[in-house]
Amino acid sequence: MGHLHRGGVLAAVLALMLTTTAAPPAAGAAPDRYRNPVSAGYADTFADPVVVRGDDGLWYAFGTSDPLREGERQAHRVPIARSADLVDWTYVGDAFAPDQRPSWAAPGAMLWAPDVRRVAGRWVMYVTVTDTTVSADTFDTAVGAATAPTPAGPWTFADEPVVAPRPGGGGGYLWTIDPSQFTDVDGRNYLYYGSYYGGVSVTELSTDGLRAVGAPTLVAIDNKFEGSYVVRRDGWYYLFASTANCCAGPATGYSVQVGRSRSPRGPFVDRDGQRLDVSRAGGTPVLTQNGNRWIGTGHNAVLTDLSGQDWIVYHAIDRADPYLDEPFGINERPMLLDRLDWVAGWPTVNAGAGPSDGPRPAPVTTGHLDARFDSADLTGWRAEGTWRVADGQVIGTGALTSRTALGGDVRAEADLRLTGADTAGLRLGRVDVWVGGGRLTVREAGGTATEVPLPAGLDLADRHNLAVEVRGRRLVAELSPARLGDQLAVVALELARPAAGPLALLASGAAGFDNVSLARLYRPVRHTVAPPAVGPLLPGYSDEFTDGLDPAWRWVRRNPAATVTDGALRWPVESTDLVGTGNTAGVLLRDAPTGDYVAETKVTLDLGADTVRNYQQAGMIAYVDDDRFARLAQVAIWNTRQVEYGYELPFAGQPVYGGSIVGTPATTTWLRLAHHVDPVTGEHEFRAGSSRDGVHWTWGAVWTFPADTTPRIGLVAQGGAQPAVTAEFDYLRFYG
Repeated sequence: MGHLHRGGVLAAVLALMLTTTAAPPAAGAAPDRYRNPVSAGYADTFADPVVVRGDDGLWYAFGTSDPLREGERQAHRVPIARSADLVDWTYVGDAFAPDQRPSWAAPGAMLWAPDVRRVAGRWVMYVTVTDTTVSADTFDTAVGAATAPTPAGPWTFADEPVVAPRPGGGGGYLWTIDPSQFTDVDGRNYLYYGSYYGGVSVTELSTDGLRAVGAPTLVAIDNKFEGSYVVRRDGWYYLFASTANCCAGPATGYSVQVGRSRSPRGPFVDRDGQRLDVSRAGGTPVLTQNGNRWIGTGHNAVLTDLSGQDWIVYHAIDRADPYLDEPFGINERPMLLDRLDWVAGWPTVNAGAGPSDGPRPAPVTTGHLDARFDSADLTGWRAEGTWRVADGQVIGTGALTSRTALGGDVRAEADLRLTGADTAGLRLGRVDVWVGGGRLTVREAGGTATEVPLPAGLDLADRHNLAVEVRGRRLVAELSPARLGDQLAVVALELARPAAGPLALLASGAAGFDNVSLARLYRPVRHTVAPPAVGPLLPGYSDEFTDGLDPAWRWVRRNPAATVTDGALRWPVESTDLVGTGNTAGVLLRDAPTGDYVAETKVTLDLGADTVRNYQQAGMIAYVDDDRFARLAQVAIWNTRQVEYGYELPFAGQPVYGGSIVGTPATTTWLRLAHHVDPVTGEHEFRAGSSRDGVHWTWGAVWTFPADTTPRIGLVAQGGAQPAVTAEFDYLRFYG
C-alpha cells in the first residue's frame, strides 16, 4: 500500500450506510467487452481493491479509505461497490459509519487495504487500522477484523486486533498493514501482512479467523515488498506482492512480483530460484507498466470467472491525471481488471503484455446454465427425489438434473450446504463429484473412486463452493470457502472418455444448492509475448573501453576519478545524486541511434549484502536533462540490494521522482534499456531489463519521454562515497 509515501488522507468521512443503499443490479446479458478502469462509473479513485463473489451471485469490490470523486474531499470508510458482471459497477455504501471503529482504535484512525474472505461460515474483513490506543505514536498500525453475514454487511468490528502493533527495532512501530487471509488444505487459517518497515510476515490464525496464534514467519524482506496476496495452484503457494513506491504521482513505478513455495510459510522463490526473504531478494514480474496511460500498477487481488479464467484486480495511476483534486495530494488510483494467465507455472498479466488500455474481452459471469434460484420455477430441471426452492436456493434430496447440456471442455460449479445430507455434489455426464464422509470424491461410471481427505472438523453445513473442470479427458474438482484460490481439497482424475452430458445436483439427504453454473472452459494461454528484440551490434555507437574513452562521450559534471584501464571504465561511486534539485552527480553520455535499439552495459559493483549503505548505485541512464531521466542501476536500499529503474520528470513546477524494480542484482549485473518510438504519439519508450548472467533476462517497467525530446544514453555511479566502492563497466553496447 505504501500510504506513508502519499499526501495526507483527509480525516473526515461521508456518512453513507449500507442500510440505505441502492438495490442490487439485475442479472442480465453480460457485456462482451470492457475497458479500464472498471471503477470509472462510481469512483475516480478506488485503491487497494479486493473482489469477492457474494452468496447472491453478485460481485463485491472493497477499497481503501479515500474520497471516491474529485472535489468530494471526504474519505469513505472502506467503500463497497457491486456488479453483476465485473464490468459495470455501482457504489452501494461504506462498510463503516463515520464514528464506527474498534474500541482499541484511536479517534481519527483510518482504515486501509481491506481483505474480505469467508471464514468459519461468515464473511470476515481484515483491515489496516492506522492509529491505535497502544501508544501516542500516530502510526502504531494494527490489523483489525470485522464480521458480517453478507459482503454488503452490516459489518461489526471484533473486540481485539488480529495482529497488534509491533514495536520496531529502529524506533516507532513496524508497518502492520495490508492484510491478506488464506485457508490451507488442512483447514488452517493464515494471515499475511506487513510492508517496507518490517517486511511481509505470515501468522496462523485461530479457527474463527479473529486472532493470531503462534509465531509469525518472515516471507518477504523489508524495504522491498508489501500488499501481499496468496493463492494455491497445482500444489504451489504463490505469494503476490507489490514493490517500489505506490504513490509518487506521475513517477509512480509500483508493480506486482511473485514467488512460489511448497509451504504457506515459504521460503518463496522466483522463477530464477531467488528467495524473496533475503537481501538480494528475487521476484518474478507479474504486472508492470508498459508505456500506455497506466503507471503504478499494483496492490492486487485474484478472482476466477465462471469459465475458470483467472483475473487480477489492482489499482493504477493515469499518468496524465495522477492526483485527486490537486497536485501532490492524494494519488488517484482507480480499480483495473485484467486477465491473469499462467504460463509454464508462473502468473503473468495478458500473456506478459501488462495493463490494458482499450477494449478487451470481458470476463465470463453468466454460464450457459446459470441458476440463481430467485424464483420457485424448476421447469428447466428434471427432479428425482424431493426438491424445492426456498430463500434463494434449491433444497432437496436425490438428483436434480438440468435440461441444459454443454459439450466439450466445461466448468461447472455450485455453492452447496449439507444441512441434513451425508453427501452432496454434482454429476457431469458420467462422472459424480461429491463431498461428505470427510472426503472429496470423484468417480466415473464403471470406474473406481478417487478421493482426497477434507480438513478435520470441516463444517459442511456452512456454504462452500464446489467447482469441476473438464479439459479433454482430465477432470479436476476443488472445494473452497469462497472460490478465492485457497482450496480445501483438490482431486484429479483421468477419464476413460470425455465427460459429456447434463449437469445434475446430487444429495443423499437434505442439501442446499445455489449459484449453479455450467460454462465453456477457458482456453489457456501457452506463450507469453516476446521480449524486446536484440538486433545486430552497432559498433559505431558502442564502446568496449579497450583504448581509453571514446571521443563520442560527453560529460555532465566531469569526474576525473573515472578512468579507463585494462578494458574497463572504473568509476569510484560519488557522494552525489540527480534526484530533486541538487543535481550534483556526474553523468557520462553519448548519442543514441534513431529508431528502435537496445543499449546494454555490464557493471560490477560490490555492495555486499544486508548492511545499510544508502543509496550507493551504478548503472545506465536515459537522459534528457537533470530533471528528466530514467536511471537503471543496481543499488543499496537500506539492507536490500535491488535493480531500481528510477524516473524523474518535471511536474507542477518541480521535479518528481519515483521508480520501479526490475530483477535481482548480483555483484556483476547486466542491464538493458530497450528504446521504442510510439508510432502514434512519437513518445520515446524505454523498457528496462536486467540479468545476473548476461543470458537470462528479466524485463520490467517502461518509462516514457515526450516526442520533442532527444534522450541520450549514459552511465552513472553515485549515491554515496562511504564506504568507498568502485563501479566497473565492461562496455556500453548498442544493438539495432
